[in-house]
Amino acid sequence: MSHIEDVYLGRWTNPRTGEKAPRAPVARIEILDTVAGREAELVRSVGINGEVHLVADTNTHDVLGHQVAKALRSDGFTVHEVILPGRPHATLSEMESLKQKLVNAEAAIAVGSGTINDLTKFVAAQQSLPYCVFGTAPSMDGYASSTASMGLESGLKVSLPAKPPRGVFLDISVLAAAPPHMAAAGFGDCLCNSVARIDWWMSHRVLDTQFWFEPYLVTEPDDGLLEENAEAIGNREHVAIGYLTRALVLSGMGVNFTGVSNHGSMGEHQISHYIDCFARERHPGTLHGQQVGVATLSMGRIQSWFLDQAAPPKIMPTKIDPDDMTRRMGPAIARQCEEEYRKKALDADGAARLNERLQEIWPQLREECRALQVPVEHMKRKLAEAGGATSGAELGLPSEFYREAVRHAHEMRNRFSFADLACDAGLLDGFAASEA
Repeated sequence: MSHIEDVYLGRWTNPRTGEKAPRAPVARIEILDTVAGREAELVRSVGINGEVHLVADTNTHDVLGHQVAKALRSDGFTVHEVILPGRPHATLSEMESLKQKLVNAEAAIAVGSGTINDLTKFVAAQQSLPYCVFGTAPSMDGYASSTASMGLESGLKVSLPAKPPRGVFLDISVLAAAPPHMAAAGFGDCLCNSVARIDWWMSHRVLDTQFWFEPYLVTEPDDGLLEENAEAIGNREHVAIGYLTRALVLSGMGVNFTGVSNHGSMGEHQISHYIDCFARERHPGTLHGQQVGVATLSMGRIQSWFLDQAAPPKIMPTKIDPDDMTRRMGPAIARQCEEEYRKKALDADGAARLNERLQEIWPQLREECRALQVPVEHMKRKLAEAGGATSGAELGLPSEFYREAVRHAHEMRNRFSFADLACDAGLLDGFAASEA
């Protein structure tokens, strides 16, 4: 915990600049063997007292929410329990519904993981509410981040600015008892860092997009630790789940340095977002991180092919087909995605400039990116050890739809990845066709 404390308390020194990092907006992060008996003390330690609204769904309330509510009441808190029915989703419409339930709230406590935390985080930002979170699964890296992944009215899912929690309290005994696919999802969300970094670095080098080293520097002390413990994570051993939880928290805190999630969300996350937005009745109910793990292998294969080439690809102007996007996405989402896609699309002059830039830096860029690579077969083996699926078919997706996601996911977001490079080089159809 000392390293996490150094980072969020502003004691961490950037080894590249020698400067102290700024104090993070999170007041306290605790990863504990158990929170039992400390619930009230933890909540009070971040300045939340008196009357609170506790937000959970039926599952997370059973797992931990009822325990937190009981402990707070016995310590003098007035607790209003807001239990979301069924399987809630982090959408703007459900956020509006929760907003009405918290209209008179003085403070909020989220008990859950991705969906519950994102909904509460976004409402807290909307209503200037202090909030903290008790996590229930090691399934994603957004606990301490300053963004929320939200579904728009159209069905498109985007990262929006939100209010980081004052406190993040994670009970390893609860997290280790979560269903196995949740730890596999968290592992997949961490596994992607190497391919996301390569995508982001390539974009920075060829297009001069912004790049920050800090999200990777703060996780360096744990480099290799998750891979060493992949099998133990799959077995949900407490120490290994603790390592995974720390990695997820540090990854999420990277957003506090940059204001964007690029360090852990590039081409591979776009594939997962495509699945969530467009699988519809074909969606097998898998978690975002499970899909990210599989997509990481797909993006890793695309990157590896390019980085094995002595000569750079020949880039052509971007071809955008609005009619085909509408057919696949529906008119509302297609319009939004087309607007984002055009921001990074290359016209003839842009393609010529990019080709010139690639010719100039390709040997050096190859070496820089290869130094960041993790072999795809190694990632695949570790993902399987952690209990994760390693193909679209193993996720339960029809192969033709997973290939569609690999082929078209880059259209959704203004983040330039090796998928964009492959598309504009006329190679992405072939890469997608080899996926299953």
